[in-house]
Amino acid sequence: MAFLGLFGTLVAAGAWRVARAPRPVIRRLIFLLIHCIYRLRFRGRHFIPVRGPAVVVCNHVSFMDALVVGGASPRPLRFLMDRPIYESPWLNWLFRLVGAIPVDSDRHDPGSVRRALNEVSRALRNGEVVMLFPEGRLTPDGEVRPFRRGLETILARDPVPVIPAGLAGLWGSWTSHCDGPALSKRPCRFRARVALYFGEPIPPRLARRDRVEARVRALKAEADSWACPVRKTPGGS
Repeated sequence: MAFLGLFGTLVAAGAWRVARAPRPVIRRLIFLLIHCIYRLRFRGRHFIPVRGPAVVVCNHVSFMDALVVGGASPRPLRFLMDRPIYESPWLNWLFRLVGAIPVDSDRHDPGSVRRALNEVSRALRNGEVVMLFPEGRLTPDGEVRPFRRGLETILARDPVPVIPAGLAGLWGSWTSHCDGPALSKRPCRFRARVALYFGEPIPPRLARRDRVEARVRALKAEADSWACPVRKTPGGS
């Protein structure tokens, strides 16, 4: 009976901790999950500041990107994400729990962009780290697409450091647009190599869109060298 009482106390304490601070716990669970699914290599996680606001920007390859970046981060991240995905009936509870920030085009939802920017600003002023994909959509060909102006708008309101990140290895997964729309194919890759490389923080005064995009492209190329190594053909040099 004493053992059962102790077990019940531990379970109750664990549930209280999750309810009180769900984001760190969920981040650790996601970290374990992605380590089971992929062979991961992270570099530069120490560039995310221990405290204080920052914006993390990364190329957008698949619907798993947010899980990989969020699991890799030493701090919980607030994610800016498309409202249709945010409102998924199966995952909306999770997105709400981790503090995701939904955004839609003003054509579909007038005022959506303004509300999202206000929430991003509130998060940064509270010392949080916000994550966004400046391409605005999944890559259709595996390459980094031109960045949109959202990052500059955010920094004009709240000048904070920008941490660039390059993600490689998820192109070709069933959650990417490789060989058809994402999620329309059967999963066929397990324990694939996935690399996420963070770069040094860029001061807000230097974080022009072209400069950040170039840095993300360079980090992705470095990550590609491990996640997608070129295999030599028999007899090749």
